[in-house]
Amino acid sequence: MAQAIEEIRKLRIEKLEKLRKLGVDPYPAKFSKPFIAITSAREKMEQEVSVVGRLWAIREHGGIVFADLKDQSGKIQLLFRSKNETFSLLDSGDFLGVTGKITKTQSGEITVEVADFEFLGKSLRPMASGWDGLKDTEIRYRRRYLDMNINPEVRERFVRRSKFWEAHREFFKQKGFVEINIPVLEHIPGGGDAKPFVTHMDAIDEDFYLRISQELYLKRLIGGGFEKVYEIGPRFRNEGLSDEHLPEHIAMEFYWAYADWQDGMKFIEELYKYIIEYVYGDKKVFKIRDFDVDFSKKWEIIDFSEIIKKHYDIDVLNPDLAKLKEAINKNKIKSSGTLNIPRAVDTLWKEIRKTISGPAFLVNHPKYLSPLQKPSLENPDIVERFQPIIAGSELGNGWSEVNDPLDQFARFSEQQKLRDAGDQEAQWLDVDYVEMLEYGMPPTFGYGHSERTFWFLEDVTAREGVPFPQLRFGIDETSKKIYGLK
Repeated sequence: MAQAIEEIRKLRIEKLEKLRKLGVDPYPAKFSKPFIAITSAREKMEQEVSVVGRLWAIREHGGIVFADLKDQSGKIQLLFRSKNETFSLLDSGDFLGVTGKITKTQSGEITVEVADFEFLGKSLRPMASGWDGLKDTEIRYRRRYLDMNINPEVRERFVRRSKFWEAHREFFKQKGFVEINIPVLEHIPGGGDAKPFVTHMDAIDEDFYLRISQELYLKRLIGGGFEKVYEIGPRFRNEGLSDEHLPEHIAMEFYWAYADWQDGMKFIEELYKYIIEYVYGDKKVFKIRDFDVDFSKKWEIIDFSEIIKKHYDIDVLNPDLAKLKEAINKNKIKSSGTLNIPRAVDTLWKEIRKTISGPAFLVNHPKYLSPLQKPSLENPDIVERFQPIIAGSELGNGWSEVNDPLDQFARFSEQQKLRDAGDQEAQWLDVDYVEMLEYGMPPTFGYGHSERTFWFLEDVTAREGVPFPQLRFGIDETSKKIYGLK
């Protein structure tokens, strides 16, 4: 395979040199003629058009040559009846600008009868030679630009990914929200339980952290007078790679003054409906992780205490660690780490969660599982929080925000003690944020989810769901040889 690529590359470089000797620029700045998209050209029967794209699948047939030309909009067949001096220098993968009349062949194929063509970019490597259609996952991820050409459904997924976030922005605009870009580099990473990436700013000679959440700066905007604010952008969590998590990913958070978690649940159900219609049209039932999730039905409300009581006959608001451990052992549930009450209850919940198709909202979490959320006025042992449950997973988090500065300082201080004791995922004490609260912040609802929601709707892994997933750095042996690298 390596030798084949080297030989093909050598022959194509020779063609490149011949083109230049003929006075042809193989890499011009643009096509010399106005052109239209291929999908538009297909509708211009018996008219002369100019189109651009990548040459694909060259095939000879009785003295004439057929090929396909692809642009982002689609594909059209080309018919070459005459061959000029540069024709023999064409290769599959080259970018061309083509002019000719739109006709239809005897087989009914819409075709451009090529009167003239121009090189727009000479390809030196074969698009898929030796890669077996890019079935190797590692190669696909490293050469995603090939993957998207050879497997167009991959490119279409990323078009939907773009529309997924576009739908958010359209929905928020309709609801009167403002998108404000906030810092990615922070002195104190907050708003989540995660290990941050560390970097250094030479200009002021201080370390910064790549944000793990957008929360605290967006709430500073609420304190600054915004009432409906959001951001869509990257966040970074220096944790493991898996089928459902990436250290770098796109996330959305919004904050809504004078609203609470009950308002938030209605809002999120409406948001999901809007996104699904915007991106997927009439599709309502999604196959996700072996579940059939029907988004046309009303979202179920699942009470945390009630569902644990139903499955394990345990009162999570008055928990007994011995009974919790007994339930875990009796049901042969795997657990990790030291089993304290919060971890044991969470372990039991996650076993139940695996069976829930959704869409549903999990509500009334015990306060000891949500130490930074606002307690319920009706029952101080639970918090005003919900999580969307879809296909056995939690796909977001929303709650009524704490706006009592003294309470927030006490909570931060407790978290800082855990961090000082070695818990790297405990939250940091952010005095600047507490100071903002002391100036006053109105009652506020906050919510966030990441592109993991999109991966679930597509029923793909995290790496399949992003254009360029993180991989160990590597250069293959063929490229090392070609470029003289060690």
